[in-house]
Amino acid sequence: MIATMLTIMIVLLILGFPMMIPMIAASIVVVLFFMPNVDPMFLVQQMMEGISSYVLLAVPLFIFAADIMSTGKTSKRLLDFVGAFVGHLRGGYAITTAAACTLFGSISGSTQATVVAIGTPMRKRLLSVGYKDSSAIALIINASDIALLIPPSIGMIIYALAAPRVSVGDLFIAGIGPGLLIFAMFAIYSYIHAKIYNIPRAKKYSWKERWNVTTKALFPLGFPVIIVGGIYFGIFSPTEAAGISVLYALILELLIFRTIKIPDVPRIALSTGLVTSAVFILVAAGQAFSWLISYARIPQMLTETVLGSDPTALQVLLIVAIFFFIGCMFVDPIVVILILTPIFYPAAMSAGVDPIHLGIVIVFQAALGSATPPFGVDIFTASAVFNKSYLDVIKGTPPYIVMLLIASVLIILFEEISLFLL
Repeated sequence: MIATMLTIMIVLLILGFPMMIPMIAASIVVVLFFMPNVDPMFLVQQMMEGISSYVLLAVPLFIFAADIMSTGKTSKRLLDFVGAFVGHLRGGYAITTAAACTLFGSISGSTQATVVAIGTPMRKRLLSVGYKDSSAIALIINASDIALLIPPSIGMIIYALAAPRVSVGDLFIAGIGPGLLIFAMFAIYSYIHAKIYNIPRAKKYSWKERWNVTTKALFPLGFPVIIVGGIYFGIFSPTEAAGISVLYALILELLIFRTIKIPDVPRIALSTGLVTSAVFILVAAGQAFSWLISYARIPQMLTETVLGSDPTALQVLLIVAIFFFIGCMFVDPIVVILILTPIFYPAAMSAGVDPIHLGIVIVFQAALGSATPPFGVDIFTASAVFNKSYLDVIKGTPPYIVMLLIASVLIILFEEISLFLL
C-alpha cells in the first residue's frame, strides 16, 4: 500500500501535476483498492473538515493585509527607516535587507511575499554599492526565511491546524526569538563580508533626515506592535488579529498614505483570493491524506522504524528536523507540514517534547528548506522576480545555508530560544 501511494505521487509529480492532485489521487486509489470497508465519500468529508477550522480564517486575512501593504508604499517606508540608521555602517545595506525582511515578515507571514516586496528594491540598492548579484540575491532569499518565524506566520497556522491543542498565539510569540537570532547572525556575517570585500558604505543620514523617515515609518511599524502586543497581552486572538490587520492596512493605504484607491481594493482582494484558494486546496488534500495515513497506522510503523521503541526528545527533534528539511527542499512547506506533522507529533509528545518548541523546529526547517536547492520555492520565486537563471540564484546561498543549519542546531538544543517569552 505504501509503495503504491508513493509511486502514484512520484509519477504524477514528475508529469508536472500540482501537489494537491498527487495527494488526492493517491488517497482515492488506496481507499478503492486497499480499504474496501471505507466509503470513498469519507475522503470528501475529511477534505471539508480540513478547511472548516476557525484558525484558517486568519490565513486569507493576513494575506489580504500583506497584499494591501505590498501594493502601497509600506515596504519602501520600512526600507528607508532601517537604511537611515544602519545603511552607513560597514555592510549596512545588507543589514538593512535582513532587518527589512524581519519587519516585513511581521506583516506578510510569507517568505515568497517578502522576496517580492523587499527583494525588488533592495537588490538595486545592494548592487549600487558594489555587491555581486549572486550575493545580493542569496541574502534576499535567505533573509526572507525570517518571515516564516516572525509573527504572523502562515506556516505556524498550518502547524497548529495539523497538531491538536496547540495555541497559534503561543506559536507566534515563540517565533520571535529564533527570528531575531537569524537576523543577528546575518547582520554579523554582512559586516564581516563587507569588510573582507571592501564594500563601500552608503551615505550617512543626518538626524533630521532620520527623523523624517522615522515619522513616515511610524504607522507601518505599528503593525507588528498591534498584532504581537494584542496577542501577547490577550487582547485578541490570532484570527481576530488578522481581521484587525486588514482594517489597519486599509486605513494606512487608503486614508493616511493614499497610495491605493477604493477601486484598487477588489483587484487586490481577487489576488488574495487566488493565493488563498491554492492554500486551502492544499490544506483540504492534506487533511484527507493525513487521515488516510493515520487510519493505515503508517505513523506508528514509520516512527518505530526510524526512532525505535523509546526515543529521547533530542532524537525525535533531530529526526524531525532532517525529515522536514529534506521534504521542504522538494515540496511546498505547507504540504510537508500537513503530511509529516501527524506522523511525528505523537512520538514527540511521548518523548516529552514541548508542542510549541516542536512547532518552531518544524517551521524553521520549512523555512530553511524553502530556500535550499534543489527545489526550494523561494529559489524559483527569486528566479522569476529577478529574471535570473537557477544557477545564478543559488550561487551565493552556501554561507547562509550553513548559518541557518547552525541556528537550527541551537534551536533544537536550547528550547529557551523559542520559549523564553512564554
